[in-house]
Amino acid sequence: MENIEKQLREEAGKLLSEKKVDVLIGYGKGTLPYQAVPTIITEPGEAEQLVWNPFCTVNLAKYVHDVIFQHRESQKRVKPEDRTKKIVGVVARGCTTRSIIIHLQERQYERDEVVIIGVPCSGYVSKKKLWDALEGREPLECAVEGDTVKVKTQEGSRSVALKDVLSDSCFTCRYNNPIIFDVMVGDPAPPMNPEAEYEIVDAFESLPDDERWAYFTKEMSKCIRCYACRNTCPSCYCKICFVEQSGPKWVGVTIDESDTQVFQIMRIFHQAGRCVDCGSCVEVCPMGVDLRRFLKKLDKDGYNLFGHRAGESLDSPPPLSERSMNDKEDFIFEP
Repeated sequence: MENIEKQLREEAGKLLSEKKVDVLIGYGKGTLPYQAVPTIITEPGEAEQLVWNPFCTVNLAKYVHDVIFQHRESQKRVKPEDRTKKIVGVVARGCTTRSIIIHLQERQYERDEVVIIGVPCSGYVSKKKLWDALEGREPLECAVEGDTVKVKTQEGSRSVALKDVLSDSCFTCRYNNPIIFDVMVGDPAPPMNPEAEYEIVDAFESLPDDERWAYFTKEMSKCIRCYACRNTCPSCYCKICFVEQSGPKWVGVTIDESDTQVFQIMRIFHQAGRCVDCGSCVEVCPMGVDLRRFLKKLDKDGYNLFGHRAGESLDSPPPLSERSMNDKEDFIFEP
């Protein structure tokens, strides 16, 4: 891990010093000991701020999109002949590169506007699982040593097995190594357990309709409409979200049960063929809403019906953007 971090800093400093990128987005040490934070640097010397460890959680593709679009907005006040592109470097694990591929497929920016430093990933720590393992004791210091998380609390020091606190998204990750990259640091990470990818969906599908609906309503009743899930998702980049549109008004902005359910249902379905199971939405949710189970259902359907996995390849467009004579819904082709 330390070797990867060293290489990462060297490559980031090199890209900035050689002017191959204007800004670089990575992870830096956060104020909380169990969480690294997105960090944007512009000078080679700032590369020493970058870290790489199992506390790096949020999908950085979101920041790539926002930085590029903020620059484009600023360029509208510049004469056409003087306008420039902003080249963004990013530290990217497998799920981050999948989100970048989706951005490229959806023509949000061009490939030459992003420089990808690929990093292997063996999973990140879920803060909820860590707190549960510590039985609510606040972590004051955290460090990963091999397969163990060493934690210091006010009550003393203790060790937690890393595998016991990894995000659920990481346990069954199929693409824990970058799919596309310009520079790769470190050796490829060993595979996770992709054969178990849809186990939570299979179990849920086997339940009666009323039990599934009861589970959905129970989970959505926790939602306080803070929009953290939307704001962190790399695939949520509309300038105006449907929940904030007034002409027409799609859904109320209250925490009324029906308004919350409609918001979550529509946002989840907007991820059809586009969710890379990075787990960022689950990680930032302050109420612990089980969003992943429903997103994985769409993911499973996308694969079973269309043989498609989101962000798997630049040459594999999202299923809702193309038509194939081999689509399983035969009625589409009937007169």
